[in-house]
Amino acid sequence: MDHLSLIKHPIEKELNDFIELMNSNLKHDEALLSQVLDHIRQRGGKRMRPMLTLLVAKNYGQVSVETQHAAVGLELLHTASLVHDDVVDESDERRGQASVNATYNNKVAVLVGDFILSTALLNVAKTGNKRIVQNLSELGRTLAAGEILQLSNIQNQEISEEVYYQVIKQKTAALFEACCVIGALSTGASDEEIEKAGEFGQTLGVMFQIRDDIFDYYDSKEIGKPTGNDMMEGKLTLPVIYALNHTPMESMLTLARKVKEGTVNKDEIAVLVEFAKNNGGIEYAEQKMLEMSKICMSYINNSVKEKAVKDALTAYVDYVIERRL
Repeated sequence: MDHLSLIKHPIEKELNDFIELMNSNLKHDEALLSQVLDHIRQRGGKRMRPMLTLLVAKNYGQVSVETQHAAVGLELLHTASLVHDDVVDESDERRGQASVNATYNNKVAVLVGDFILSTALLNVAKTGNKRIVQNLSELGRTLAAGEILQLSNIQNQEISEEVYYQVIKQKTAALFEACCVIGALSTGASDEEIEKAGEFGQTLGVMFQIRDDIFDYYDSKEIGKPTGNDMMEGKLTLPVIYALNHTPMESMLTLARKVKEGTVNKDEIAVLVEFAKNNGGIEYAEQKMLEMSKICMSYINNSVKEKAVKDALTAYVDYVIERRL
């Protein structure tokens, strides 16, 4: 059985229920809005975050209607943030498909993002759980702050691994952490269990983002972005940060500053990509993921009792490390 099949195995019915509820929330009678929501619904993806919420809920009790509305609220908040991010980043693609702003325009993208965000709030309100509502609201603030930190970091000439992790923890890792916390909250888990689940989620999220960043050093149509796309957007990620800090070359530092200034060209990015590869950047990033996977496995071994859920979460960790898109 492959990783995704193992992950889905203990929550197959619950995942189908989630998809049905999610899709019902991405519908509307108004013609243009309906068209855009259809466009978004078609790129559903693998549902990695909702599956994590469902698995954590299953670990501490059972997946309830409250869990489902919380999971839908989380995924809708994430979806809205991606629609808005594409406007901010002026991105033409999302998951290999034309972005909303590219297909329609920025006005439509912002307004549809707002609609989806409001629908997310409606779903968490339906849980009737004040702590879930508060957690999702705090997540929205954290994601926005993370985006602003990333923008301000582009202007910062310092090339810092610490700031890199700081940005990740307020973006991707915050989402994974919230999935685990909200999944546990929906079952009435103890505060200690909720805290441990959140720590697991955050570590998993950092690993997920490191793997995503490594993709940017290799060309792949499946991933939906060309090599060096992050650098073209002014972002320096872990492999090149490591190489720059451990093999300091003034010519490479100059190119890195050009990345942050937004004046770098594709040929210069190609030079930086090769520099990172040739100076241990990819190996270092992969080693960091392996270190974090041990922390994740400690949680699974000590806090997960049911074998099917334990196998699913183990497969989840393996998938994050080994995925190719």
